[in-house]
Amino acid sequence: MELGDDHLEAVIELVRQHTGIAMNENKRVLLQGRLLPRMRALGLASYADYIAHLRRGGDEVGSFINSVTTNDSAFFRTPAVWWYLNDEFLADWHGRMGATPLRIWSAAAATGEEAYSMSMLCLEFQRRHPSFRFAIDATDISSQALDAARGATYRGRTVERFELTRPALFRRYLAGGPERFTVVPEVRQHVSFDSHNLLAAPSRREHYDLVLLRNVLIYFDEENQQRILGQVRGAMRPDARLILGEQESITRLNTPFEFEQAHVYRIAGGQA
Repeated sequence: MELGDDHLEAVIELVRQHTGIAMNENKRVLLQGRLLPRMRALGLASYADYIAHLRRGGDEVGSFINSVTTNDSAFFRTPAVWWYLNDEFLADWHGRMGATPLRIWSAAAATGEEAYSMSMLCLEFQRRHPSFRFAIDATDISSQALDAARGATYRGRTVERFELTRPALFRRYLAGGPERFTVVPEVRQHVSFDSHNLLAAPSRREHYDLVLLRNVLIYFDEENQQRILGQVRGAMRPDARLILGEQESITRLNTPFEFEQAHVYRIAGGQA
């Protein structure tokens, strides 16, 4: 069933209303593929009926958000980011702050691989520096993704790539097999998951030392990118670092951040 222009426009507006994500007519096929299963589940015969049902609110809004958001994640995605965190950030932070707990926010955490990768990296650092302590808050707008993250069980390409690229960490921190692997409790105990829309201020009101906001800004228009970055800034300590994705740059935007090195930004005027 084809999603006609009028209904496509209405769906795109609903996506923006509920998630802030900017879509256009190029997403027609994607939206068709994701909404048709919802229509069948609800017994609705047309996009018009589904749009009307969605506009009435209720539980379907959550299912709609789960359907239209993309939750692509991987363990230790983008090696340069993890080299920076391991070789520069953690040592510098611990040297200045000692036993003060490092507070980390994995925003748009998807199915949890990023947050668990960060926990593994911190545990490895803790082996070398026993006084080091840390806690990771991981958030996402998709309840479906958060359920998967809390389950911490993975299979397929995400574990295959992890085993290939970091075999020692894979053996230490994942259990099970041969097809399904679960993150061990030692890693999971440092990570908490919660629902959050990036356009809103974080509910926990923490002041984070490190924020991972990777591969998500590309889904928003410039207005909402700046809004998100403003909310993130409000949750960061003055000397904190922000990590973005490999396809993202914010230097053209009017934001409180300044470029430090590839993928890494600091608060303008904050401690270098």
